[in-house]
This record gives sequence, structure tokens and C-alpha cells, in this order.
Amino acid sequence: MMEMLQTIWSSLTTENAGLTNTLIMPLSFLEAYIVMLIFTTTLNVIVTKRQKIQYVLFIAILGILTNIFIPEPYNTYVNVVIFLFANFFILKATVLKSIFGFVIPFSITIILELLLAYIYNIISTNDYSSSVNIPINRILFSLIIYAIEYIFYVVLKKFKRVSLKIDIMNKKTKVLLSLSNILAILLIASQLYILTFYSSNMPFFITLLSIIGLITYFSINLYNILTVSKLERTSMNLEEAKLYNKTLEILQDNTKAFRHDFSNILQGMVGYMDNNDMEGLKQYYSQFVEDIQHSNNLTTLSPKVVNNPAIYNVLASKYHKADSLGIKIHLEAFLDMNELHIKIYEFARVLGILMDNAIEAASECENKIINVVFRNDTRKHMQLLIIENTYQNKDVNTDKIFEKGYSTKKGNTGLGLWEIRQILKKNNNLNLFTSKNDEFFSQQFEIYY
Repeated sequence: MMEMLQTIWSSLTTENAGLTNTLIMPLSFLEAYIVMLIFTTTLNVIVTKRQKIQYVLFIAILGILTNIFIPEPYNTYVNVVIFLFANFFILKATVLKSIFGFVIPFSITIILELLLAYIYNIISTNDYSSSVNIPINRILFSLIIYAIEYIFYVVLKKFKRVSLKIDIMNKKTKVLLSLSNILAILLIASQLYILTFYSSNMPFFITLLSIIGLITYFSINLYNILTVSKLERTSMNLEEAKLYNKTLEILQDNTKAFRHDFSNILQGMVGYMDNNDMEGLKQYYSQFVEDIQHSNNLTTLSPKVVNNPAIYNVLASKYHKADSLGIKIHLEAFLDMNELHIKIYEFARVLGILMDNAIEAASECENKIINVVFRNDTRKHMQLLIIENTYQNKDVNTDKIFEKGYSTKKGNTGLGLWEIRQILKKNNNLNLFTSKNDEFFSQQFEIYY
């Protein structure tokens, strides 16, 4: 027994690249899990438990296979592609987030490994590149790095306000950041290659320069992202304030007019009651209620009620557009817009397209009405956006409207509902239910959780 234990210990403490690579294979699952935690927390990526399991299994299993069958350093570049693929197709992240999802955790890994190599070469007579081929050393080094990364994740999760807001950035900014981070991926891959083959031969100054360079690049890149994100948020808040001020001006004018005419309104009601004209009183009252409803809608159209700036800006701009066309909008909001189980930019796109279609259809009618409802159906575990509008074309085909290029209007591209269909295909928790009756055309957008 003692001889067997001695043999095992000897194997674990003797340089053996093959045995080392075999023994650290289970750690691939731990690495994939920690990378996913950092990625989803830093970039506010909402994922399901099923997606998490799929991601970890996909990354770990393919990573093991590439390390077995593809020689170094080429397996590193293949693993880069695997991570990017998993970020985009499994976690359903955008292209830019997928790139960031690789750059951020692996920049941290490279920095930690370079620091660990530097410290080890100082305190030990053996060089780091040889020591990593000793099984027990490699396992220990990997666990130290994963432990530090997990601590980073815990701190990051505690201070969520630091999380990067990429979805609110404009297209030009996203392109520039994408190019910057593609360069970062090449830098990371190169550093992995250098670390694997030349760490023991590199002078102290070169090693230190590599560490400083990586930390500096990572810090500057992170600072630029945070600055751009802050500027984009400020710009959005300014636009939100502008729209809200417009809403407040209309609400103030309506309140002043109501207070000024209150006596006349009551006198009108008394006139109908004196003549016992109940039908006239009902009609008079319904017109009065319409004015009150308009003021109630404006009260609902508030950043405190519609509490996400992107959604508020879209809804407020569409509301004022409809109002300028004489369309009456009835608005009800019973949802926390920051707790939606969908990417905000996708929800804003869906809301904008459905509102545009509703405004276009209602504007052609004599009775111009749009009903907009945000609510939560806890019984069915779903969040709902319901938009109803009056419409003229009662023969509209509710199946054909989702085809690319289909439109009932001359000169219209017919891409709106087709774009929504593409969003539905990318997400397995979304549905759009279309219906119509003699009065209203209805779109019910469902978000399951």
C-alpha cells in the first residue's frame, strides 16, 4: 500500500506533460464555469440554468478534445473560436458582448498567470515553464488562478453598478470597440503562446514589461468602455428629460384648462340633469372622461412609471407622434421595465415596430384609438406587452404580415414584423400572438420566465 502511494506521489511530483494534461482535464469544467460567471456578471447577460449547463459542457468538452488532438499553440486559437461561438450561440450574446466575454476573463487569466510565473521564478530554483508540467504544481497553479478569479466575480457581483452597459451604445461605438477587442484577442493568444514556450527564457525585464503592458491595455480599454457607456447613458437621460418636459408641459396646460373650465363643466352637467336628459348626460360625461383619460395617460408616461430610459424614450416619442395625428392612446403600465426577461434593446425594437404599425393603421381610421398595456401574468409566468389599434383593412392576413417585404402600404419596406420574427427565433422564451376583431387589431408580445 505504501509502495503504491509512493508511486502515485512520485508520478504527481515528477515532470510529465502527458499525465499533467490528463489530470487537469476535469478543471476545464471549473474554468468554463468561472469564465461564464465573470462574463454574464460584467456584461449583464441574462441566462437560464439550461444555457449555463450547455455552455459549461460545450466549452469544457471541446476544450479537452482540442488540447488532445490539436498541437500547441494552434489549439489556443481554436479555443478562442470555441469561446466566441459559445458566447454568441449558446448565451445569445451580441457580437460585441461575445468578444468582450472572451477578452475580459482571459485578460485576467493571462495577467494572473504572468504574475504567478514571475513570483514562482523568484522564490523557486526551478523555472515556471518546467514546473507547470509537474501534475501537482499545475493543479495547484490552476486552482490559485481560479480562486482569485472567483473572488473577482464575487466582488463584481456585490458592486453591480460597475457592470458594463454595452446595449445602450450606438452602432459606430460598438464597431470601434469590436475592432479594439479583436486586437486584444490576438494579443491574448500571443501572450499564451509566449507563456507556454518562452517564459523560462525571457529576461525579468521582458516578463515585467509584458505584465505591465497587459494590465495597462486592459485598464485603458475598461476605462474607455466605462466612459463611453457613461456618455451614452447621459445622452439618453437628456433625451428622456426633454421628452418628459414636453409631457409635463402638456399635462400642465391640461390641468390649467380643466381648473379654469371646472365650473362650466359642472354647469353643463346640471343642465342635463335639470332636463332629466340622461342620454345627453351620458354622452357629455363620456367626453369629459376622455379628457381625464388623456391626463391620466400623461401621468403614466413618466420615467418613474416607465422606469427604463431606452423604453421610455421609444414610448414617449411614439406617444407624442400619435397625439400629433389625433390618435387617442390609452396607456397602462404595471411592469418594472428593468426586470424584463429580454434584452432591453430587443424589447425597445419590438415596441418601436409595433407602435409604428399601430399608429400607421389607426391614423387611417375615423375612430383613431391605440391601447397599450404593460403587465405581468404571474399565473402563466410571463410578462406582456399588448398593443391594440383600430384599423381599416379588415381583410389583412395575420400570417402573411410576417413575411419579409410584405406590406399593405405602397412604398413600405415591410421589414418591421419580419425583424420581430427574427428576434423571436433567437430567443426561446418569446412569443407574439396576433389577432383581430371588428374593432381592434391586436399584437400580444409574450416574455416567459
